[in-house]
Amino acid sequence: MLPGLALALAGSIAFSGKAIIVKLAYRYGVDAVTLIMYRMLFALPIFLAMAWWAGRGKPALSGRDWLGVVGLGFTGYYLSSFLDFAGLQYITASLERLILYLNPTLVMLLGWALSRRPFARGQLAGMAISYCGILLVFGHEIGMEGGQAALGALLVFASAATYAVYLVYSGQLVQRLGSLRLVGLATSVACLFCLLQFALLRPLSAATEVASQVIWLSVLNATLCTAVPVLLVMMAIERIGPAMAAQAGMIGPISTILMGVAILGEPFTAWIAAGTVLVIAGIFVFSHSRKTLPP
Repeated sequence: MLPGLALALAGSIAFSGKAIIVKLAYRYGVDAVTLIMYRMLFALPIFLAMAWWAGRGKPALSGRDWLGVVGLGFTGYYLSSFLDFAGLQYITASLERLILYLNPTLVMLLGWALSRRPFARGQLAGMAISYCGILLVFGHEIGMEGGQAALGALLVFASAATYAVYLVYSGQLVQRLGSLRLVGLATSVACLFCLLQFALLRPLSAATEVASQVIWLSVLNATLCTAVPVLLVMMAIERIGPAMAAQAGMIGPISTILMGVAILGEPFTAWIAAGTVLVIAGIFVFSHSRKTLPP
């Protein structure tokens, strides 16, 4: 059990470092389109290898499967990642991670909107607590940064929403293809979309005009904060199950905030601390209340 828990914690901390690396890269004058292109360029071979490994000996994908993979790759990884990178230009890494941590509530809201799936009272209470925490941190940040913070928060919230769409619609494909194969294929599709976006919006010469630090940060982002965490979390789920792995993921916002303070010099105030406690407590209440819903 301890090895599985250690894998889950390591994966969550590695995931949370993504925002820190992105914020560091922005200090060298790179834009979101170029930065995400480099991240996906370096991640593409890893995800292709992941898809190949998971698909060995498995049936070939049907046309319907490929349509689903492309749709999920566009929505859940390309669009979600780009919106997240764009939002990080305007808000702190701490607020970004807290907004993304609301993802389970967005999945539930989508389920209600699409199929009128009922809420448990505990879920409503958890949502209220977590969103109050977000408003607390957001209000503090907008007081310092002004309208840019509102734009950044909106972009990151849209990122969380598009990823929630991926989670809602990926269920059947996961059952047919397996989670590792689907992740490998969908993220490979997202990488291609990011490369195409750069080719359409930027001259090719722009790829050579970035600082060398941006290249190395992108390599680190593609490996340590993108591919490696996926494998760590999936290995953890195999050992301790999804529920406990999700509980270990609660360390993510805390690790992002600590790295933001130590590496980026972001402020840590009583408002941020209180908001973080509310968000984590709210999601904890929300997640445990799902068990009370009727089948």
